[in-house]
Amino acid sequence: MSNAQKHTALIKSEATRLGFNACGIAQAVQLDDDARRLEQWLKNGFQGTMQYMERNFDLRIDPRKLVPGAKSVLTLLLNYYPSAEQHTDTPKIAKYAWGTDYHYVIREKLNQLLDFIKQNIGEVDGRGFVDSAPVLERSWAMRSGLGWVGKNGNLLNKEMGSFFFIATLITDLELVPDAAFNTDFCGTCTRCIDACPTQAIVSPTEVDGSRCISHLTIELKDELMPDEFKGKMDNWLFGCDVCQDVCPWNRFSKPNNEKYFTPIPEVLNLSLQQWEEMSEETFKKTFKNSPMLRSKWKGIQRNVKAIKAG
Repeated sequence: MSNAQKHTALIKSEATRLGFNACGIAQAVQLDDDARRLEQWLKNGFQGTMQYMERNFDLRIDPRKLVPGAKSVLTLLLNYYPSAEQHTDTPKIAKYAWGTDYHYVIREKLNQLLDFIKQNIGEVDGRGFVDSAPVLERSWAMRSGLGWVGKNGNLLNKEMGSFFFIATLITDLELVPDAAFNTDFCGTCTRCIDACPTQAIVSPTEVDGSRCISHLTIELKDELMPDEFKGKMDNWLFGCDVCQDVCPWNRFSKPNNEKYFTPIPEVLNLSLQQWEEMSEETFKKTFKNSPMLRSKWKGIQRNVKAIKAG
């Protein structure tokens, strides 16, 4: 067995021990096809108010510019599908935001994995990312054999569905790459396209971010929700899971085992009126370690008004 094979087996075993549900590896190369797709997506203005998508274009398409001398890109999946359910009369919150902010949870696991690599293999250069840098996570996941990009733009995995976070570890360590995933198992299904309340899925795998409810309730900083989306918010207070909830592949989703993803009780129970009456101080205290802080209290209050407006 070669060193690359030994190191690959060792790292994948440790990733499992740390709680990751999957680990795939791809060779660090420039993503030329993805560069063309990203360029067109940006030209179409589908990034909405997410200006950060326009920056660092060259870093997004070449991991060797993020980690000089990079040889391998590891993609790791972490399941967040909950066992609990929101009460039916509460404003809806995307499942990924029910517990502790995943950035904290995954960053800690990536740091532990990198420390393990350095202690057991030797001094290597590497950086871990989870929504924190210009990395095309879904492209690397496909190249690592972990799934395909569905019509809703999410990575789909035959065993897990799509309710998982994607993390990336770029390293100058030479590892054995997995076979890329080249099959699209969506077939003729269009449930996600048909179900999107704002018609944000403009064509298979292409999402107009400026129309997506997740963008509107989180990234958009306007004081009022744009008039064109009045009556289309579908009771969503933070994020949106519609295109995932209707996906047939998510019938294979199983509850996660991560203690930090245990739902904050208020997420499951608060009525629209209770959200409306919540003070900024209470919001900050209750959701201090939650992804919901991204919307800020003002954003949540605006979203409450949008729901009330129908």
